[in-house]
Amino acid sequence: MEKSAAPAWVANYQPGVPAEIELPTEPLSRMFERSVAEAGQSPATEFFGRRTSYIQLGEQVEQAAEGLRQLGVRAGDRVALILPNCPQHVIAFYAVLRLGAVVVEHNPLYTARELRHQFEDHQARVAIVWDKVVGTVQQFPKDVQIDAVVSVNLLDAFPPLKKLALNLPVKKLRETKASLTAKTSGTTSWKDLLSGGTLAADHPHPGVNDLAVIQYTSGTTGHPKGAMLTHFNLYSNALQGEAWMLGAKEREEILYAILPMFHAFGMTLYLTFGVKKQGLLVLFPKFEADVILDAWKKSPATVYCAVPPIYERTALAAKERGMSLKSAKYCISGAMNLPDHVVELWESISGGLLVEGYGMTESSPVALGNPFHPTRRTGTIGVPFPSTLMKVVDVDDPSKEVTQGEAGELLIKGPQVFQGYWNNPEETAKAKTADGWLRSGDVVTVDEAGFTQVVDRAKELIITGGFNVSPTEVEVALRQHADVVDAAVFGKPLARGGEMVVAAVQLEPCVELNEDGLRAHCRELLAAYKVPKRVVAVDELPRSLLGKILRKQVKDELVDKI
Repeated sequence: MEKSAAPAWVANYQPGVPAEIELPTEPLSRMFERSVAEAGQSPATEFFGRRTSYIQLGEQVEQAAEGLRQLGVRAGDRVALILPNCPQHVIAFYAVLRLGAVVVEHNPLYTARELRHQFEDHQARVAIVWDKVVGTVQQFPKDVQIDAVVSVNLLDAFPPLKKLALNLPVKKLRETKASLTAKTSGTTSWKDLLSGGTLAADHPHPGVNDLAVIQYTSGTTGHPKGAMLTHFNLYSNALQGEAWMLGAKEREEILYAILPMFHAFGMTLYLTFGVKKQGLLVLFPKFEADVILDAWKKSPATVYCAVPPIYERTALAAKERGMSLKSAKYCISGAMNLPDHVVELWESISGGLLVEGYGMTESSPVALGNPFHPTRRTGTIGVPFPSTLMKVVDVDDPSKEVTQGEAGELLIKGPQVFQGYWNNPEETAKAKTADGWLRSGDVVTVDEAGFTQVVDRAKELIITGGFNVSPTEVEVALRQHADVVDAAVFGKPLARGGEMVVAAVQLEPCVELNEDGLRAHCRELLAAYKVPKRVVAVDELPRSLLGKILRKQVKDELVDKI
């Protein structure tokens, strides 16, 4: 980046946080090897009480890399991961990168239809899949060619006694086991993948500017786009996070991996930043407050990053138990607005500030954050991270900056900004300006100190539970129902943060609304979080002169009535 005087907002950084970071010169695979060498027997992961050391993690990465090489994976090949948070996810991530191949992260809750579209785009021929969802992948049509599916049994990473206990003839234990694993056929097991020896030490590493990850992000067109993130992008964001969390120490931090690692926030926080700090990753396949607090007794979290509803539920459960969460020093909320009452509740029971940050998949993801310092301003998304620039421009003309304090679209520039969308130069050109600025699609105002507040979204994405939902994708699903003429989908803001997915539908003549039936129809086509919480019938949907449904008008007319 061009050298210049530090921007005004740097004055509000926590003292000691630099205006710029030293940019990475090596790939993430080299970073991982160094962490393994330096951390040695220090714990790297903990899963339902069972710990794996950095040495053990490194050995398994080399074994998994060799297994993938024997399956035909070469540098530049895409390898799909469809996994919840588990030790195998960490190993698979770095095994793929060690080969110079490209990780493609997927949500295991997706339907076969949703996953198929992504596989058609990236064309990965090898997939590492949680055994619970292997059947989903096997539903793909024959024209989606996958050479090998590696099935992962989460119970293999359990402590032996807990794994044995799940075989007892107790209904609750049987239900727990059924929720964690399933029998598969026609796959290579994870154990077999790791049984073929270790990768040759002289196998070439990727370059720092090579593609590392394709991360899919919902688009306003209804077709998710694959954001291309290089080793340089992801490593830079980890270093920016390290600078921001001033005082975090190698081999002393305990990070609670609650956010899914298939999500950009979770991926960077745990898989890159956490490994860079040689911390202990306590892994949770899903959020359950009681499970979190049970783990806290043995391994109290020092880094607890989440979305507002998780902070609220964790704090309330801790208060009910009479537990202290004072170990939590570094707490960043992202993915949705952070209500003041959640900040007050969390800080009353934890040991540090709860600050809000901002990011996009396209920025690896974090671009702005509030300082861990009294200069933080609740209700804002903070100021740009080190080595990150921002400007606010006219929504219709990104070449024209607005005056300070005026609302406009937020543009971001920095080493974490993505390379573009996979196989989609047209959308890439819309997202990035010719001189490298990332268009966020968010309308913001910025005060004189650089603190930024999101006031609207130029894009119409709905944020629910920390995930992006494309209104178009939900509308397409609704239109496939015989009762529906057309649909408009929007998000209703919730007091606790985030939004609720709402659908307004125009029905065929003489048809009565069957809300439960339409929701059930959507569940067959969409992940559960995309299914509308409310469906309302309208006589007619407003349209522009070109016939496009005016979603904003629909929202304005209905949002206060629901």
